[in-house]
Order: sequence, then structure tokens, then C-alpha cells
Amino acid sequence: MEAFAFNAIEQGLLIGAGGLLVIQAIYYLALYNRINLHNRAIRQNKLRFSNELPPISIIICAHNETENLQRSLPAMLAQDYPQFELIVINDGEKNENENYLSQLESQHKNLYHSFVPNSSRYISHKKLAITLGIRASHYDWLVLTEANCLPQSNQWLRLLARNFTSRTEVVLGYSGYERGKGWFQKQVAFDNLFTSMRYLGFALAGNPYMGIGRNLAYRKSLFFNQKGFSAHLNLRRGDDDLFINQVATSENTRVETDPASVVRMLPLKRKRDWKEEKIGYTSTTPLYKGMQRWLNGWETTTRLLFYVAWIATVSIGVLHAHWLAAGIGFLLFLVRLTLQIIIINQTAKNLKEKRSYGLILPVFDFLQPLQSLNWKLRYHFRDKREFLRK
Repeated sequence: MEAFAFNAIEQGLLIGAGGLLVIQAIYYLALYNRINLHNRAIRQNKLRFSNELPPISIIICAHNETENLQRSLPAMLAQDYPQFELIVINDGEKNENENYLSQLESQHKNLYHSFVPNSSRYISHKKLAITLGIRASHYDWLVLTEANCLPQSNQWLRLLARNFTSRTEVVLGYSGYERGKGWFQKQVAFDNLFTSMRYLGFALAGNPYMGIGRNLAYRKSLFFNQKGFSAHLNLRRGDDDLFINQVATSENTRVETDPASVVRMLPLKRKRDWKEEKIGYTSTTPLYKGMQRWLNGWETTTRLLFYVAWIATVSIGVLHAHWLAAGIGFLLFLVRLTLQIIIINQTAKNLKEKRSYGLILPVFDFLQPLQSLNWKLRYHFRDKREFLRK
């Protein structure tokens, strides 16, 4: 019976690991599984959608992105939707963007473009570009996306619009990356998927706290009622996450997760671009209202503590040849890993991600919070004036 005798350290570690596993399971079942539950409810006709198709204004801010526009605009203009306009605001030097947009305008009467004056100062150019696009729009429903985003079907607008009920003012969609090769691309894809499972999961749970401007819709009236981006006008970022954090509620926000509503970006070519994007979002996170930020932090903390607890349990069990303790510690790890694989891969499948996660998942799972800490430290030691519009 010595195999069933645990010393105080082993008891403490097993109780701690078990408790942390329960916390992690709650997060996965109650939050990260929300997209799967949402799609299942749609398939079972348990959700109500609007049958109306109100006119839509698509707003794009482009910064010297002719190649991206040549890739994305034809797919946007080919949407199967009765009435919409596409407004492109050119933020940057007047180059081939202007020539391409002028040429395309002559072929499509619902395409318009303008530009951000180079003389604009003390305000984020992107926020100004979006504001100019919104002011130029003719319709109340706005769809915000970016030049490098390619809709995955011609039903993109229809699927967003089915959420335009009388009570809805914000619709959050999913944006992913096209499949790339190499470790870096896998890391970026996992981080994007997991981040989306978080903020879309909270929104589906009735607690929206942010959005991403690659696949986002809201009412023009909401934008002006909230005085646009005036609360954070001097910040470089915040045109998507901070604005949605400010205006989204459980009553006025819906989520669209049909794979045909997804937009995808080309794989990132430079790690530096991803780093600057993540640090940029880190700069706005402290301004979020609500408890979601802290709940996300608690999940990250318990995740790391769980790794410490089960590894310590296995290590001590092996050192003392107490194989039952080591086995239980490893079993706890396998239970969580199995839960992760099922939920994360099912979510990836629902969103038509061309990547699945198996035994490599614990590596991404452990590295992600360390990367988040890295972004926070980099932001902490950077000159804060870098995140303000000069």
C-alpha cells in the first residue's frame, strides 16, 4: 500500500494541479468552446437572424498597398449583395494606389476613393482615414476591413447582414491567415486563432470587450453618437479594439462565425511586423473597461501554474520512484491536452482553418503567455511617445 501513500509535498502538488485543471476546464468549456456551440446552434436552427438586407458601406484604409488592393477589391466588389458601396481611403503618398483606384472606379459605380491629407498632425492617420470614409458613406451599416483582407466567399456581406437586427449595432467577424510555411507562420496562426477564441467567446457569452477591424461591422449612427474616436484620438491604435470596448454591450452585439464570412490575410513575411502589431495592441489593453482583461490574465496565470504543478509532481514522483504520483501528474496533463485538442481543433475546423494541432499544441500553449509577457516588457521599456500620433 506504499504506492498509495503520498507525502505532504505530493499531496499539495496533486491537489494544486487538480484544482488548476478544473479552472482550465471551465475556461475551455465555458469560453473557448463558444464558437463551436454557436455554430452547432445555427445548424440546429436555434438562432434567429434578420431577413432584411440593408445597404452597406464598406470602409477600407490603405497605406501604399496596391498589390493588396488588386487582390482584395475584386472579391469585395463581386459580393452577392443587393446594394453596397466600397470606399477606400488612401493613407500615404499618392502613388500607383491612385491610378489603380481611378481605373477601377471607372468600371464600378459603387467604388469611391479619397485620401488623408499629408498635413494632418496630432491625430492617428488611420483613425482619420476611417472617419473620412464614414463621413463619405451613404448608408447606416458600415463594414470595416483592411486592404490585405480577402473574403472567403461572395456571401461575406450577406452573412454579416443576417445579424443586422433592430437591436444590433455591432457585429464581430473572424479574420485569419492563409496557411504559411515554417515555425513562425504556425505560431502566428495559433496566436490569432486563440486570441479570436477569447474575444469572440466573451462576446458570444454576452460580455464583448474588443473587436478587430479586419472583419467588423457597426452602425454609422453608433459611431457618431459615441463621437467616433474622440476618446482616444491621439493614440496610434484603438480604432477597433478600444472603440468596440467603449460601445459594445450584451444587447447590441452579435458574432458571425460561418466559414463563408471569414476574411483571410496573406502570411506575414517579417516577424517585426507581427511584433509591432502585438506591442500596439498591448499599448491599448490597459485602457479596456470591464473584467475581461483580468479574466484573461487569470486564465494565463492558472495555465502556467498548471504546467509548474504537473511537471513538479511528475519530477518528484520519478525522483522518489513513486510512480503512482508521477502517473497521476502526467494523467492530469493528458486530460487537459485532450480537452484542448478537441476544442481547439473543432474550432479551427468550424472556421475552415487549414491547420490542426496535436502533440505540438503544448509548445504553442506554453509559449503564448511568455510571448505576451515579452510584448508587455517591450512596451514597458519603449518610449510611450511612439504610441502617440505626432
